[in-house]
Amino acid sequence: MPVDLAAVFADPELPLHLDIGCARGRFLLRMAKTDPRWNYLGVEIREPLVIEANRLAEEAGLVNLHYSFCNAMLWLEPLLQGVPQGLLQMVTIQFPDPWFKKKHAKRRMVNQELIDTIARQLAGDGRVFVQTDIEFLSEEMFELFRSDRRFGQVSAAESPFSVTTERENAVEEKGLPIYRAIFKPIEQAVNLLAHAGDLTA
Repeated sequence: MPVDLAAVFADPELPLHLDIGCARGRFLLRMAKTDPRWNYLGVEIREPLVIEANRLAEEAGLVNLHYSFCNAMLWLEPLLQGVPQGLLQMVTIQFPDPWFKKKHAKRRMVNQELIDTIARQLAGDGRVFVQTDIEFLSEEMFELFRSDRRFGQVSAAESPFSVTTERENAVEEKGLPIYRAIFKPIEQAVNLLAHAGDLTA
């Protein structure tokens, strides 16, 4: 069922940040408090986590934050059908379940169907930020985006956000690496890389 932006946000015309696989939703909770110029939509497959996250958002009085129960591999496109073109400005995919066993690989969230949905919905000046602490998973996810002609990659040594996820904090406290990438619609990415070349020439 499509998300009704007018029903869940006080100002449905604000740019939209979609966090896919938001877990307990604490990252978006802090983001919504930090920057009220955006609307934040978290999607999560575990419904009890969604119910609890929406309760916390309501208690905090955040009118720019909502969570939806959604299997992103199956229902993301129908969920986003009600989002006007150009409104989805940011997509984050952070520390998704790696499903280590080969027989479970098909359960990994980032696949071509998910990328197709993002490509169709993302604004021309939008961004997709992906991060994980699992090296093989980063290679798999990044290659799926790189091999799609609709996206170009730009450098992302650091997170573009001042707010961090719980997993991010735990990994960094251990001094372990985090693999990050930002992808943008190809025309935007090419223009940024060309501009960067001009600046360094």
